[in-house]
Amino acid sequence: MSVPLRQQLAVGSYLIKQKIKGVKKYPLVLMLEPLFRCNLACAGCGKIDYPDDILDKRLSVEECLAAVDECGAPMVSIPGGEPLIHKEMPQIVEGIVARKKFVYLCTNALLLRKRINDYTPSPYLTFSVHLDGLKDRHDASVCQEGVFDIAVEAIKLALGKGFRVTVNCTLFQGETPDEVAEFLDYAMELGVEGITIAPGFSYERAPKQDVFIKGLDVKNLFRGIFKIGKTRKWKLNHSSLYLDYLAGNQNYDCTPWGNPTRNVFGWQKPCYLLADEGNANSFKELLDDTPWDKYGTVKNPKCANCMAHCGYEATAVEDTLAHPLKALWAAVRGPKTSGEMVAEKKPEFVASYKKSAISEIPVKVES
Repeated sequence: MSVPLRQQLAVGSYLIKQKIKGVKKYPLVLMLEPLFRCNLACAGCGKIDYPDDILDKRLSVEECLAAVDECGAPMVSIPGGEPLIHKEMPQIVEGIVARKKFVYLCTNALLLRKRINDYTPSPYLTFSVHLDGLKDRHDASVCQEGVFDIAVEAIKLALGKGFRVTVNCTLFQGETPDEVAEFLDYAMELGVEGITIAPGFSYERAPKQDVFIKGLDVKNLFRGIFKIGKTRKWKLNHSSLYLDYLAGNQNYDCTPWGNPTRNVFGWQKPCYLLADEGNANSFKELLDDTPWDKYGTVKNPKCANCMAHCGYEATAVEDTLAHPLKALWAAVRGPKTSGEMVAEKKPEFVASYKKSAISEIPVKVES
């Protein structure tokens, strides 16, 4: 992992406190979405398909900081939309940093050069720049030419000013291990602190549905990437067991409360990725009233192909705490890239769907 020691110690201390207190459901990262408006229209995005009255809504500084305090997670990720569009984003970030929470400000970097002087370098602030590959791949992913070059220049500018910078990479259909490895090499050459990498989630609202990679294809792709990576020095911003999970070597259930979401609608049920499951008015209500048993890859068809880190990184962290030697061994050897994969659990929703479908067949009774 590429996370600085200060952050590792802070997060580790937080996790130990939760265990000592016997807390069963606790947040690891707050997903704070102060707006949905964006200056791009990416093919695989499910966040911008709202009417203008919703896209024009903003969470205030006070609402954002109240969510940070209410949730209590040691890390805050600010996705969007494009957060740099928010006029009060510098004040939001300043307030989070003042609370000594580690904030990852996610951005496509189109506005970063213009807005960078609104921010102050801090060990608690990281610009997480969205790059889905090298120039042609990334520009195709975001459906606009020239974005890759702008993002790369913004990364160099931010690094030159002393900011922490990471890259957030989402993988879609058509990727090959060699292409992804070339991109990871390039990102390391840029000098970024680390890279977050995960398969794209098939948002129902996404304008294109044929771009998502699913199931066994995901695991084979990551095995190919990690096989090449055995001779490289990539800094991947994930726990060793989450990477092992991507390669098909761990069989995890989702931990959706590990990355709770606060957005313009409230606290989103059950997670950052499912937009139409309802919202809670408070973090406590989210924890207490969300029917968590309805969700997960074997529980709900909407979750069937999800392997996103916002759902499974928290599970991997829990497994790390329970089995530290296993996690250490996975970190030392790297993800297993050959041999059998762990068997996938049989989806429960298939049986319930068939049962429901039969029960819904109308029966005419004549006397």
